[in-house]
Amino acid sequence: MEERNNRKKRIGKVISNKMDKTVVVSVTTTYQDPTYKKYLKRTRAYKVHDENNELNVGDTVEIIETRPLSKDKYHRLNRIIERAK
Repeated sequence: MEERNNRKKRIGKVISNKMDKTVVVSVTTTYQDPTYKKYLKRTRAYKVHDENNELNVGDTVEIIETRPLSKDKYHRLNRIIERAK
């Protein structure tokens, strides 16, 4: 039970909702280059489980790591932060 609290939470934007019960969320992180000390952006797309098909493109969401749900789906929806306008 202690391990459940160590799950990573990420905040990103929905970029695709064309699949059934699955959305693609784009998460951007910034990091500092070790040599040149310049801040860079890294963007990664995650497939996220959306049980009720309630998300639309442009929504800002918080996702959480979970057990493997399919071949490349390891995250589920935790909460919706902001709906797309």
